[in-house]
Amino acid sequence: MPLAAAATAHAPLPRAHDSAPALLQAPVPAGDNDQTLRAMHDELARSVARLEIPEAGKPFYIEYRLLDLDVRTITASAGALVSSTTTRDRYMRIGVRVGDYHLDSSNFIGDEGYQGFLGSEGQVGIDRDYNSLRQDLWLSTDQAYKEAIIQMSLKQAFLRSLTKPPEIDDFSKTTPMVRVDTRVEPDWSTRNWENEAREASAVLKSFPNVYGTRVNYYLVFATSYLMTSEGTTIRTSRTLAAVEAALDTQADDGMPLHNYYAVYAMRPQELPDATTVSKGLASAATELMNLRASPIVPDYTGPVLFDPAAASSTLAQVLPASLSGARPPLSMVSRYDEIMENMGGRSDWSGRVGTRVLPNSVTLVDDPTLKQYAGEPLLGSYDVDEEGVSAEKVTLVENGLLKGLLMSRRPGPDFEESNGHARSGMLGDPQPLASNLILTSTEAQKPADLRKKFLAACKDDGHEWCLEVKSMDNPALTSVHATDFSEYVGELAGGISSGLRIPLMIYRVYVADGREELVRGGRIDGLNTRSLRNMTAVGDDASVFTYMQNPNVGFAGTALGEFGSAQNGIPSTVIAPSILLDDVEVRGFHGEPRRLPIVPPPPLQ
Repeated sequence: MPLAAAATAHAPLPRAHDSAPALLQAPVPAGDNDQTLRAMHDELARSVARLEIPEAGKPFYIEYRLLDLDVRTITASAGALVSSTTTRDRYMRIGVRVGDYHLDSSNFIGDEGYQGFLGSEGQVGIDRDYNSLRQDLWLSTDQAYKEAIIQMSLKQAFLRSLTKPPEIDDFSKTTPMVRVDTRVEPDWSTRNWENEAREASAVLKSFPNVYGTRVNYYLVFATSYLMTSEGTTIRTSRTLAAVEAALDTQADDGMPLHNYYAVYAMRPQELPDATTVSKGLASAATELMNLRASPIVPDYTGPVLFDPAAASSTLAQVLPASLSGARPPLSMVSRYDEIMENMGGRSDWSGRVGTRVLPNSVTLVDDPTLKQYAGEPLLGSYDVDEEGVSAEKVTLVENGLLKGLLMSRRPGPDFEESNGHARSGMLGDPQPLASNLILTSTEAQKPADLRKKFLAACKDDGHEWCLEVKSMDNPALTSVHATDFSEYVGELAGGISSGLRIPLMIYRVYVADGREELVRGGRIDGLNTRSLRNMTAVGDDASVFTYMQNPNVGFAGTALGEFGSAQNGIPSTVIAPSILLDDVEVRGFHGEPRRLPIVPPPPLQ
């Protein structure tokens, strides 16, 4: 649609000349020579003053986001270096809203839009040059404004087609914030990372039947900028370090199997040394070899005990969509709601504040301000969210009753104001996401007592054995090849909305003597928020589970959001104890096995 037609085809857009406050803060703190802040401030001031198509009105809100990213990636296999790269990139994203806080051009998925030669997001020069950045900001702001006009026109036409248009505001107001932290510059010299990768990966030579042996070190230094026409100016820096390894093999009957090793730290120097990583890799490989030799789990329905790591991973898969209080976008795409539901993106808790959603003894809190738990650093912590709102502790569930939801500046049917939970990766669209999610119970039981209750429930159900899940799968980490991840997600997408979950390490526990036996190939069906509402018992053995939320569209805020990696994921933690569920359906493996390699593996020692 031509721009002129879009601006005049429908009713005039709301004009908001007084809605965009003048910039009041200094462009750069005294003594700071950051040309990025200066360029952002000067171009934003010019856009606020002069950006206008008369028949469309001035934008009421403009934001500039910029990400300065330095990444060191080292990959080793079987003691040999595969690659070692250092990259420096800078990305920008420009947001422009027309209309007003009640009805604006955002939160709408149309089927067309203005396309220019640069776009409102993309890469910018890495030299932090003032003039180059001004040029990119100017062109991208122009692009974003024109896109906003088109979107607003389409949105108004769509709203007129609805019998009852939504009455919830599109954008909430907030107090502007000025926070300019000291930049953290990259430093790769604290340790010899290439030698550590070689040394750590060498242990996998002892496991010739492990096919995939890539060990990846990621060292990330990032500085984020946010500047808005409301008066917010933020510059924050963060670091992240990780070691991730995917291990795969096949059982003798052809079933594909995998395991992973992952460890995360806030700073590169806090990563475990090569000896410790080597031991962790050996442990993961040994587990995989044991899994390779284990029997296939038969179909089963009955009590299942989730150990802390498995319970935390399950919560991270089941709860994301229900924790968000933001209104979903309006969409001209008729199947959008169906697609999101299939991806596990439908909230079961919206409109249920004050009702019971978990057992009466259970409380659920999300606290991005919490820095440590039992002396262990929490990587989900932050002070300011992606929209410039101070992070807040939110009590989501108290004594089983739903009390709150995670909020960004996009209002919802239950809450209107942000509580500082807008999160994103790589300058994506900020969404209400968990940070440090903590589950506790006033009736928590000692592990030994919980195990007795588990075995008693098995006996009462007439089972010779029941199942204990010690860890859940994460295809973003266990997939050695991109095609493996695509196949895995394709399998999940067909059943994740109905509660399909995939355990990684699952054991049969025999009622007679408590003996454990590793089994393989299980799939859990029907594990959803209703299952959690009826938890049988909770332990007092909570531990910290660190993972990377996947920020990609269709993953973030859905049941697939837990499947991320350090490459572009959002650092997050869940703190949860063991959980006992009394009626879980587990299906045995019913897939097609793959052909085994024709020639046995070569000797690696």
